[in-house]
Formats: sequence, structure tokens, C-alpha cells
Amino acid sequence: MKFFLDTGSVDEIRKGNELGLVDGITTNPTLVAKEGLSFKDLLKEICAIVPGPVNAEVTAPDAPGMLRQAMELKEVAPNIIIKIPMIPEGLKALKTLSEKKVKTNVTLIFSPVQALIAAKLGATYVSPFIGRLDDISQVGMDVIRQIRQIFDNYGLETQILTASVRHPVHVLEAALAGSDVATMPYKVYEMLIKHPLTDSGNEKFLADWKKLQEAK
Repeated sequence: MKFFLDTGSVDEIRKGNELGLVDGITTNPTLVAKEGLSFKDLLKEICAIVPGPVNAEVTAPDAPGMLRQAMELKEVAPNIIIKIPMIPEGLKALKTLSEKKVKTNVTLIFSPVQALIAAKLGATYVSPFIGRLDDISQVGMDVIRQIRQIFDNYGLETQILTASVRHPVHVLEAALAGSDVATMPYKVYEMLIKHPLTDSGNEKFLADWKKLQEAK
């Protein structure tokens, strides 16, 4: 399973990239707004760091506007993926972008049938938001498992990108469910690496090594 970093922070991207854990990036207007840079300038900087997919979201309310924005964003770098919302106007734009061989990520998906529709229209990725489903007392990970089964049933090549990941258990469950990608904030990256037994074990090894050196 690929790990995408869900952020607009260049500092977080650099830190994640140094660890070798960044297969791609997802951004959205909320994340970008925090950085104080123009969207295109920020994307250029991110794409210079990360060679993998960098997801950039359109913000126009209608299909013609989405298509204009998509064509502009696509020119920023060859690894840009166009994020399209799961709404009727978004689906119209998705159909045209698929015909033009533009890679897309259909976002704000909350049901398996929405994912199926996006896949039928040629989406490269679908992004089910599991954390937001958990917030309303639905089991978000059930949606991932159902999408995986549907896509496998029909040999659909669209990749499942598990989004709205809140903690390491979401990452574990996404991997077990067969998600192609999990995108997560940097704090979850850090949580994945850490374990108290790893820390205590390493401290003991270092303490024993120090004693050995002092005994010589």
C-alpha cells in the first residue's frame, strides 16, 4: 500500500521525504490556505520535492470551470493529479478529463456506489473519507472493504485512496482491506513509526553498549 502525505506544508513534505515514506501528496483548498502562497507556486515547490502523484483540487462550481482549472493545473508539472468533487458537475468534468487521458482523483466519496460511478467514468483514484463517516457513527472502513470487493468483481483499475485517516489503526485497517493508498497527516506518519517497546528497547541497547565501552 502506498503512503500519501495529506498536507500543504512544504516543511512536512521535506521531513516525510527524508524518511522515504512519501509516495505522493494530497492537498485541498483548506490545507493550501494555511500556507500563505499562491496555489500554483506551492504546487511547483511540492512537485520539485516529490516525484510521485501530487493531487491538486479544482474549486469551480461547474464543469466548464473545473475543466479550465484542470488544464491549468495540469501544466504545473507532469505528476499533477486533478481532484474532482463527487457531484454532478464534477462527473461531467471527469468524463471529459478521462477522454483526454488526464489523471484524476474523485474526492468526497462516502458510499461504495459513488466509488463505482467514478470508476466507470475513468477516475484514476477514488477517495472515500473514512474518518468523516466514523464521525457520524458509520464504520468508514466498511466502505473501503465494499469498494475493494466491487472493483475486484469487475476488474476495475481505479485505485482506492483511503482519506480522512485519523490514526494508525485506520492505516492498518486500510492495508488489511486492500486499499491501494492511504493518505494521512504528518502526525499520523510519526505515530506509525513509534512504539513504546521500540523506544525502551533501543534505550536499553544503548545503555548496555555504553557499559561495555566503559568496561574496556
